Amino acid sequence: MRHRKTVPTLDRKKAVREALLRNLAQSIVLYEKVQTTRAKAHAVQPLVERMVTWGKENSLAARRHVGQYMHHQNAVRKVLEVLAPRYKERHGGYTRITRLGQRQGDGAEMVQIEFV
Repeated sequence: MRHRKTVPTLDRKKAVREALLRNLAQSIVLYEKVQTTRAKAHAVQPLVERMVTWGKENSLAARRHVGQYMHHQNAVRKVLEVLAPRYKERHGGYTRITRLGQRQGDGAEMVQIEFV
């Protein structure tokens, strides 16, 4: 039973949710901004920030840790070679969530998550 668990489930099973968040995190890293729903953005934001923090170490262990989560090699390379040096002096808070309004079809609140 999942009594008092605070993990956002996004109404998906665990494997599907992990795949969704992994792909969304890779898209944010590769394109540096993505439009998505508010719930998905709030679920993926800590994961993206954790990957950038790991990338700031720039070691083999950090590369393997980021690569374990992001399976796309271009995303791993970008975290370690582009994003980590950019935020070297910043202590967290690498992403920003901006509200865009409601989606026409179902009224879901849309946001844009991007790097600061």
